[in-house]
Amino acid sequence: MASFRKIARRSFLIGSAAIVGGVAFGVYQIRKDAPNPLVADVGEAVLTPFILLNQDGVTVIAPRAEMGQGVQTTLAALVAEEMDVAWEDISVLHGPPAQAYYNQALLGLALPFRHYADTDFRQSLRQGIGQVGKLLHLQVTGGSTSMKDGYERMRHAGASAREALKRAAAAQLGVAASDLRTEASHVIAPDGRRIAYTALAEAVRDIPLSDVALRPRSEWKYLGKSMPRVDMLAKATGTAQFAGDVPLEGMKFATVRINPKRAGMLSYDDTAARAMDGVEAIIDLGDGIAVVATNTWLAMQAAEAVDIIWEEAAYPADTAGMMATIAAAFDRPPNSTLRDDGDVTAEIAGTEVVAAYTVPFLAHATMEPMNATARFTGDRLEIWTGNQAPVMTRDRCAAAAGIAPEAVIVHTTLMGGGFGRRAETDYSVQAARIAAALPGTPVRMTWTREEDMRHDFYRPAAMARFRGVVADGAAQLIDGQIAAPSVFQQSSLRQMGQVPPGPDRAHVEGAADQPYAIPHFRITGHLADLGVPVGFWRSVAASFNGFFLDSFIDEMAHAAGTDPLQFRLALAAREHAPSAGVIRAVGDMCGWTGQTPAHIGRGVAFCHSFGTATAQVVEVEDTGRGIRINDCWIACDPGLALDPAIIKAQMISGAVYGLSAATQEEVTFTDGAADQSNFTDYDALRMHTTPRFDVRILETSGHLGGIGEPGTPPAMPALGNALFDLTGLRARDMPFIKTFDMIL
Repeated sequence: MASFRKIARRSFLIGSAAIVGGVAFGVYQIRKDAPNPLVADVGEAVLTPFILLNQDGVTVIAPRAEMGQGVQTTLAALVAEEMDVAWEDISVLHGPPAQAYYNQALLGLALPFRHYADTDFRQSLRQGIGQVGKLLHLQVTGGSTSMKDGYERMRHAGASAREALKRAAAAQLGVAASDLRTEASHVIAPDGRRIAYTALAEAVRDIPLSDVALRPRSEWKYLGKSMPRVDMLAKATGTAQFAGDVPLEGMKFATVRINPKRAGMLSYDDTAARAMDGVEAIIDLGDGIAVVATNTWLAMQAAEAVDIIWEEAAYPADTAGMMATIAAAFDRPPNSTLRDDGDVTAEIAGTEVVAAYTVPFLAHATMEPMNATARFTGDRLEIWTGNQAPVMTRDRCAAAAGIAPEAVIVHTTLMGGGFGRRAETDYSVQAARIAAALPGTPVRMTWTREEDMRHDFYRPAAMARFRGVVADGAAQLIDGQIAAPSVFQQSSLRQMGQVPPGPDRAHVEGAADQPYAIPHFRITGHLADLGVPVGFWRSVAASFNGFFLDSFIDEMAHAAGTDPLQFRLALAAREHAPSAGVIRAVGDMCGWTGQTPAHIGRGVAFCHSFGTATAQVVEVEDTGRGIRINDCWIACDPGLALDPAIIKAQMISGAVYGLSAATQEEVTFTDGAADQSNFTDYDALRMHTTPRFDVRILETSGHLGGIGEPGTPPAMPALGNALFDLTGLRARDMPFIKTFDMIL
């Protein structure tokens, strides 16, 4: 098995080839190939940073984290397609922290263009800006960018490897490489002789790689089809390894108890905990304590036995105070105005519509609580952690242990859910600090569910005020204001120590960038200065802005006396054909007539997010015992369906995530601490309350869109609009269970 190193044997072939359009970022450091972190052992060949070949088969090094979304399967298919690898010969590993695995697509999201209006030139600008991510070592899984980033890079890696294998085989067969072909992990000569790739691992080691033209879509065997998940067997048999599964000899077990008010610790008395048999150490972390014991349960019990006096929170003590702070942001000038079409101050004849909306703080609530396993040997640290940012994790853990980043080995494991939470490094750093306090002793640190819920980086609470005018059955004006704490600013401060200049585009995404042709259309963002830790929650600000805008669009449709689906379709058709296509498709799928029988309500919603247009229709029923969510139809257009089954699964997963939030989830605060602590008071849809789903995938958009997040934003307004259709009561405040009698 290969090991990872800092100095490359081969240079990274693909990076320079991926610059499209000749964008003028021709700085040497940007164009220079990133080092390959892999080094071959005896009998192995490292073919680019993404491919390792040995006697066991082909190992694809995945630059992005597998947290259940299926990314390893599609990344492997991209390589296998060009390399001609038999599917059963492929295995996948997470990549180590390395510049070569930077995410080229992520920074491109920051450009202030509306994704639906992207041209080839704008796409090239996004990719050009994305090259800066190489300098930043931006190895991050997020923003639904894994396929955008890997689509060409992984295929180029596979194609180059294939041609190198042909040249290696040609030398052995005494024929020209151009006379050879490849199929199912073999190089095949014109006379039928076959050489397995595995038999060429030694011979191909020193074959130089070259750039190779990619195969046309018409020749694809794997891409465009639903492939067997590469992580399925291990997860189904319980052999998949998560951070909490790592067995190390002499291991001790730890947990933490951190100030729930997100401040420091004044003092603590651990007398009772130290007297517990099996407790081996109690460590002062500054804002809390860590307990190390002979088993995890004992550590958790001992942590609760420590008497701690906490510092008070620096933010308002309760939810009412926080919402008042957010509302006060409306009184200040906007921080961003990324949509300002026409003149919203003009006198427009028609019917005026006004509405206000609120959404609460939300937790990620991953099924696997935060945890990590670490071992410190005095001058080296090894850590096993499910994370979305390996380089950042390595550097933060190194600083915590007081050693150089080069002395840290990060093993990225599978994750029981991420949704943005594991882009943070707090739990990994804690494990590193605990291990550093006990040199030579491997430590598995596990948070309780309660610790996880109370120390999240929450999806921010947010408020919106909208005013609109409808006339002649159509929208003439929308003036929307959105107030919330800024995820972008907080995360930038945490990760880079500063906030980049310019408007906060991420604050108004999902509202300012929607393909609705409205003559007078303005969206302003007002940042609320609130110290509650917030972070990247699935679909980020589109998760609440999609609810705000599309709920208001529905209100305008009814005020205009126009069918809500036709109202949206007319607005989108004038602006963006693929978006109109998904609205039309979802109407066809559910047999939309605009009429529903007694006790049935239907709502339609749309949101263009992360490059993918997505429309949903939700059907609800008043059963007499409460309102049940019966069905959800989803139409999406990612431009290209690389794996239809994974896309469908992600669309359903995203909708379930959104419906769970809409119906019942919220994080509230009392005395500075989150009130919710477990699934007893922060639940999600269960099997028996989850609707039936029907998903249709369109491929008319001109550019590849994301998949992991676009299913979430439209689910919330679609449900709210369905509840209005059923009850006549507008769902303007989440969670809806506070207003509606829902079966959950």
